[in-house]
Amino acid sequence: MKYKTIIVDDERLARKEMQRLLAEFDEIAVVGEAENLSEAVCLIEREKPHIVFLDIQLANENGFDLLEKTDRDFKLVFVTAFDAYAIRAFEVNALDYLLKPVNPERLAKAIERINEEKPDEKANLRLFEFDDRIFLEVGSRSVFLKVCEISHINSSGDYSEVFTTDRRKFLLEKSLREWEERLPEKHFLRIHRQTIINLEEIEEIETWFNRTFQVRLKNFRESLAVSRRYAVKLKSKFT
Repeated sequence: MKYKTIIVDDERLARKEMQRLLAEFDEIAVVGEAENLSEAVCLIEREKPHIVFLDIQLANENGFDLLEKTDRDFKLVFVTAFDAYAIRAFEVNALDYLLKPVNPERLAKAIERINEEKPDEKANLRLFEFDDRIFLEVGSRSVFLKVCEISHINSSGDYSEVFTTDRRKFLLEKSLREWEERLPEKHFLRIHRQTIINLEEIEEIETWFNRTFQVRLKNFRESLAVSRRYAVKLKSKFT
């Protein structure tokens, strides 16, 4: 399997150098380059990459802001000339942090970490039905859970927090992207880059500012934000 990869850097020569370095890896397929965040967002939405190599200090922009503009459904490798951002990079669950000029051996280690994820094994996972019972490994124990009993799911880096209709909570080593791909579209909807909800559990939808909504679910006091990007999809489910 080839990993679809995007390079984001405001310097053309830096992008070409990263292209040259990545060409040594058969499993990497660079599908696009961006010199700013708006270009990067468009590329990510169109190509849905597995990996994004991201410079932190862009012209008049900060690479960390990309995380607020996209669904974090890719592995992120920061590439920068400065080491001052290393701690923050790992706080946002970056896969790796490479200093310029990028050392080929250091890059190889980053690619090796990506290979350990084995995303090709996830490609053939069965889609869930609403009345399925699924087997979950939760820490040192295992539980069965009905799909219809899932109230909502929040992203937590490479993990996910699953909330049930009876107010239980499970932390699982499963990405929000995988949940979105496997849950039945008729009953579940992503409403934010960090949240998927069970449409059957909606109790109230409140119109919010800037063409967004707040959703209140049954048995949960805290409202969930619906980003503007997903507000149209939510509205279409009920019109």
